Amino acid sequence: MSQRVRRTIVGITAAVIAFLSAGQPASAHGFTSTAYVDVAEGNEGHIRTKLGLEYDLFVVSAADYEDDDPLFKTGTAAFETGGAKEQSAALNAHAESAVRYVTERFSVTSDGRACTPTQVGDFTIGRREGVPYAGLLLDWACSERGDDLEVRSGLFPDGETYVKGTKTIVTYELDGRSGSAALDAGHPSFSIGQPWYERFWEFFRLGAEHLLSGIDHILFLLALIAGSRRLREIVLVATSFTLAHSVTFMLAALGLVDAPAGIVEPVIALSIAVVAGWHLWRLWRRRGHASDLETAGRGHFSLDRAGWIRLGVVFCFGLVHGLGFAGALGIDEAWSWTLLWSLLVFNVGIETVQLAIIAALFPLLIVLRHRAPTAGLWATGVISAGVSAMGLVWFVQRTFGI
Repeated sequence: MSQRVRRTIVGITAAVIAFLSAGQPASAHGFTSTAYVDVAEGNEGHIRTKLGLEYDLFVVSAADYEDDDPLFKTGTAAFETGGAKEQSAALNAHAESAVRYVTERFSVTSDGRACTPTQVGDFTIGRREGVPYAGLLLDWACSERGDDLEVRSGLFPDGETYVKGTKTIVTYELDGRSGSAALDAGHPSFSIGQPWYERFWEFFRLGAEHLLSGIDHILFLLALIAGSRRLREIVLVATSFTLAHSVTFMLAALGLVDAPAGIVEPVIALSIAVVAGWHLWRLWRRRGHASDLETAGRGHFSLDRAGWIRLGVVFCFGLVHGLGFAGALGIDEAWSWTLLWSLLVFNVGIETVQLAIIAALFPLLIVLRHRAPTAGLWATGVISAGVSAMGLVWFVQRTFGI
């Protein structure tokens, strides 16, 4: 293969990886937040909503909304040096402005008419995914209680510039109906009692968007694709990865296992570097037998000892990626069949996009390997090198908080 062709392959591949990685923070899912809402029956026909809001984001957003509100000073001080008692005290001391921030961005309507909110009790503080969350209980009085109840959320919008892509996970048990919904800027509202297929689509879309926005998981898939020689091999490793991350995703999302993000995120980054580096090591080890690699994948396929080890490594790293998926979704509600259904659909969205990426890229790589074997080796080598380097960079950033 000519030097010109090699340079072209290297340049194109490096550009693709650089494009995918550009602007990605140490946590490759970016600065996002998830709000939680439980909707239930209240007294005298009223509706009760229990909201869970990320404490530090809530304090900064509500204070900025009020222009130099003292909530910012007391709230941020409590976040940096205080505990749950100090944090709840900071919110309760400025409850009027804090509640006003919420009620101007979150609403409940009945048959198209707005319901009136009233705070019940004080703010409370709990923890989700290792960070403090503020709990706010609101009682909604509706002039006429109809069958068409709509919940709308515009909490922590992109325009406030603190976070991007806020999700609001709503679970409800009302009027004999129960279910869940996922709200965001593109889909800010839903009607309680909506058809099952609409709820299915919401969580399916949420899972698909999560994988597409998680550049670390995409790079891990690229490493798997680059290091696989046959369709059967990529099917095996993809299945291993899918089974592993599905198990831990469900267990973590249901609150049965727990692992701090400070450990999970660096290990995910390390997994990217290791899986991509595995292929580079195999290329280097067989550098004197290029013909073997160029014809690899033709004829009968079977896993050798190294192949089985790679499969096991992918499975182990898949377990960690599942914890990352659950951490990003952030659900830790009490067990229910509705919650399980929502998690399964979310996972289906992840798997669909994962299979689509493999189906789109792996055949192209196979064609390149068969028509220009040496070019195929160079392409997979450059992809693996770039992915491995990115994984190592993220590992250092996430480990040392750079």
